[in-house]
Formats: sequence, structure tokens, C-alpha cells
Amino acid sequence: MKPLVPIIMGSKSDLDQGQAVATALADFGIESEIRVASAHKAAAYVLDLLAGYEADPRPKVYVTIAGRSNALSGLVDGNVAAPVIACPPYSDRFGGADVFSSLRMPSGIAPAVVLEPGGAALLAAKVLGLSDPDVRKAVETAQGKSTQTIIDDDQSLRDQ
Repeated sequence: MKPLVPIIMGSKSDLDQGQAVATALADFGIESEIRVASAHKAAAYVLDLLAGYEADPRPKVYVTIAGRSNALSGLVDGNVAAPVIACPPYSDRFGGADVFSSLRMPSGIAPAVVLEPGGAALLAAKVLGLSDPDVRKAVETAQGKSTQTIIDDDQSLRDQ
């Protein structure tokens, strides 16, 4: 059974961040679905959406994308058994201070926080790779390419 990563955004304005996560997940061969569901403006809708995902037997990791006051990540984490990764978008308007709403959660609520979309996808892939050998192999391949890039860059400097 192939895994799924629901990417739930607080608003459509987060679409660039959501698409960046989805693109990075696709590089690992992981299916994702991008959705919009605000914890502040449509909490019941979020819960209905989660109920549908939780009824799906596929292995899952949720990625939430919400800035300012990030209630979405907490709401999702408190209502699913799967891991949740908060990937809040950077906001110039608040000088990045709104990230604190993703870092401090109430007891019993524990989404991981990864600020870069590619990093959020990598963490999701590593978690899903624990039970999916194809995803694990894709992670190992990506890490090998990253390692080789560093070695090649070092060699090119030594050759100068």
C-alpha cells in the first residue's frame, strides 16, 4: 500500500509553499494531496477532512502549512495518530516572529516543525521509509547525491 501525504494549508495564499512540498515529495515517489482548511475559520471542515484521511488505511504523514497564529498544526496533530509536520511559511510582515506559534504547542500536541518545504518532504519520506522500502531507497539515493555534490565541490576547489 503506497503512502500518502496530505498537505493541508490554512489558506490558498500558502499554495506556493504547498506546491514546493508536493514537488519534493514526488521526487521521493510519494503521493500527496494539497487541501485548504483553516482551523480558525472552518474547524469543523478540518475535522471532517481528517476523518476522511484517517479512514484511509494508507500510511500517512500530514504536512500543515499555516502562518501567523498556527492553530492548524495543533488541531491536526491532536486529531490524528500519524505524525504531523508543520511547515509554516516565512512572513516578512512579522519579521519571522509568527513562527513561534508553530514552535510552542500545548502538552499532548507534538507536530515537528521544519521551515523549508524540501526539508518537510524529506522528514515525511524518512518516516514513511520506515515501513516502505521504495521510499527508503529514494531517501538513500537523494542523500547519496547530496553527499556526492559536496565531494565534487571540494574536489573542484582542490583542482584550482
